Amino acid sequence: MSQKQMSNIAEDVKTVLEFYQALGFEKLPIKIKQKYKSAEARKAELRGPALVSEDMKADTYMLSAKATTVTHISMPEKTAALKALQEEIGDCKRCKLSKGRTNLVFGEGNADAEIMFIGEGPGREEDLKGRPFVGDAGQLLTKLIEKMGFKRESVYIGNIVKCRPPLNRDPEDDEINACGSFIRRQVEIISPKAIIALGRISAQTLIGSKITISKLRGRFYKYCDIALMPTFHPAYLLRNPKDKWLVWEDVQKVLELLKK
Repeated sequence: MSQKQMSNIAEDVKTVLEFYQALGFEKLPIKIKQKYKSAEARKAELRGPALVSEDMKADTYMLSAKATTVTHISMPEKTAALKALQEEIGDCKRCKLSKGRTNLVFGEGNADAEIMFIGEGPGREEDLKGRPFVGDAGQLLTKLIEKMGFKRESVYIGNIVKCRPPLNRDPEDDEINACGSFIRRQVEIISPKAIIALGRISAQTLIGSKITISKLRGRFYKYCDIALMPTFHPAYLLRNPKDKWLVWEDVQKVLELLKK
């Protein structure tokens, strides 16, 4: 689809929304359970997550974000959908990680968040408390979120796998495959404007690439048709504090995107 066609679609969507707003509607009087996907979008999904070239304008993303207004579900509905997903996961035994866990770590935060942070998996503290990013790395992430101008409870935080890998090793392919559909469904329910992938495992899994995080970071990709920014994991920054400025550089690009 050409940029001109996308601009025309954006104008059409804007016109429709302004019309209903003038009639006093806060949201469209229709209920759509699933977003419409064009033939191009379906083909793109088969090709996998696409790298967004640096010269592509951020407006492309915001067109997608604005278009979701048409199919938007309310925060209570999103909260209920997340709860239903958590109940579906239940006392999960889908992979071998379940044998050594103390608690399954589903994720937490605002069901209607603009930003979603996705890490790789729970650590020792997370496993004990059943919450994501509550150890030393989590404290650093909280500081980053606050520096970005948000509160921790206003964003959503999740992981690629829901159970702690033994000795904090990397999740293995079969474990990621067993759990991967859950983080995708969390993303689809929350429908954030941007995703920040924390670390190599998260970035490579969501992007579908084996490129190193140092080469992936700093550029936008797409996941579920949502802008995705890979950056270093907070645990890495605890060992390499000199690279904090690189993460700040990455998240500033996300903040600019949200202003569009």
